[in-house]
Amino acid sequence: MNRTLIAVPSSAPGGIDAQISEHFGHCEMFTLVEIDDGRIAKVDSLTGVAHQQGGCMVPVDLLADHGVNVLIAGRMGMRPLVGFSQVGIDVYKNGGAAKVGQAIQAFLDGSMAKFSPESSCANHVEGGCHS
Repeated sequence: MNRTLIAVPSSAPGGIDAQISEHFGHCEMFTLVEIDDGRIAKVDSLTGVAHQQGGCMVPVDLLADHGVNVLIAGRMGMRPLVGFSQVGIDVYKNGGAAKVGQAIQAFLDGSMAKFSPESSCANHVEGGCHS
């Protein structure tokens, strides 16, 4: 079996129909979607942990500890992008998807781009990305 555990920052209570949160480090929840052989096998949620300035590794460690191998996010600074790479989590751009289910479908369709150092936020400051 080919298993992937995807985390999507979302509003509470999480789930396929939840709104996507644009800032993974300050999201209420992560909706966790387990994909087995190209199909959704399980949907769960995980309470987010807010990071303070400079604490970008807190959500990285949280997701790694729960076995996540893919994160779908809206924006991201270089430091957490490197952190996710170091723990083996691939990060994809949500491509403007509004709901978790839309993002998961785009991932399954292969239409999502991976984050790269060039696409990370150059001026990531408290409250959002300003690049």
